[in-house]
Amino acid sequence: MSENTRTHQLIGRISALVLFLLAVAYGIGGSMIEYAFSSDPLGPRFVPVMLAILLGLFTLIYLKFPGTVEGFPTGNALVRVLAVPVTLIVSVALMEPLGFAISIFLLTTVVGWIFGASPKLSLVGGVVHAAIWWFIFSFLLEVYLPTGAIFG
Repeated sequence: MSENTRTHQLIGRISALVLFLLAVAYGIGGSMIEYAFSSDPLGPRFVPVMLAILLGLFTLIYLKFPGTVEGFPTGNALVRVLAVPVTLIVSVALMEPLGFAISIFLLTTVVGWIFGASPKLSLVGGVVHAAIWWFIFSFLLEVYLPTGAIFG
C-alpha cells in the first residue's frame, strides 16, 4: 500500500469521525426537543433522531471502509472550501440585525460568487433567491421571519 493511499484513507477516517461526532450531537439535540404528546404519534423528535442514527451508521461503515478520497485542498481551493461555512456563519449571525431577506441575499450572493458566478449574476441570484424564500415562508407557510433590528 502506497503512502499516498494511506494518507487518503487517514483523511477518510478523520472525516468519518467528524461526521460521527456531528451525528451524535445532532441526535442528542433532536432527542431534547420537547412537545405535547398528543400533537403527533411520532413527534418532532423522530426525524432528527432517525437522521442522526442513519448518519452514524453510514459514518461507521465509512470508517471501516474509507475507500479513496481526494487529497486535502490547498491554495485557492482551500480558501473556497473554508469561505462557504464562514459565509454561512456570518449570514446566520446577521439574521437578527439585518433580517431574513438581507441575510439570505448576502449568503446566496457570496456563495454564488465563490462558486464562480460573475458579480452581476451573483447579485441577481441573491435577489431572486431571497425574494422566493421570503414569499414561500411569509405568504405560503405563514412563518414569522425576522425583518431585522435596523428596520424596527
